[in-house]
Amino acid sequence: MVVVGCATKPPEETVPASMAVRYGTIQDMSKVKVKVSLGNRAVYVMEGDEPRFVAAVAIGTPSDPTPTGTFKVQHKEVKKRSSSYGFFVKDGQVIPGERRKMPSGYRYVGYPLPYWVYFSHGCGFHAGAVWPQPRTHGCLRLHKTIADDFYHMVKVGTPVIIQNSLPEDATIGKNVPRPTDYAHPDSPPSVRASDAVFTDMDNVWF
Repeated sequence: MVVVGCATKPPEETVPASMAVRYGTIQDMSKVKVKVSLGNRAVYVMEGDEPRFVAAVAIGTPSDPTPTGTFKVQHKEVKKRSSSYGFFVKDGQVIPGERRKMPSGYRYVGYPLPYWVYFSHGCGFHAGAVWPQPRTHGCLRLHKTIADDFYHMVKVGTPVIIQNSLPEDATIGKNVPRPTDYAHPDSPPSVRASDAVFTDMDNVWF
């Protein structure tokens, strides 16, 4: 393993102390709403008009855009796997692929979507690499170190408002912590298809 000294790391790649900014704690879950700015690639968890949690998100590509509009959290699942994209498993082989293209004789294991918070159009929030460019199939990815926190700030029925821009972009959204580890190589398919992605997330990349 090659270790790169801190002195050689450009300032713009300095890792933030936390991948989220927090403002106090939530007192009343019934007043919580989630707002997402696609232009700022940011999620704002609000309790009434007060911010509680601000973080960067990865957004959908132009061909698979993140939907805009007003939704509600419909389902939550800590150990969610994709029903469309994942891995074909057989006799020790683990091959990435799309489920509808799975070869005969293989077993399908979905791509990991830890801390899944589903809102609509097949899209949800989940842990994953937070790229600065549109990267997902419409989902909103949160850094794996804060996805658990976000998951527990919302409940089924929590409003989710997604727009291209929001007033918060000019205030609490001006200095959103931006993950710098998005290009870290993924763990091998065999690891991502195993339970390690849920039980040892600190050491698994996906």
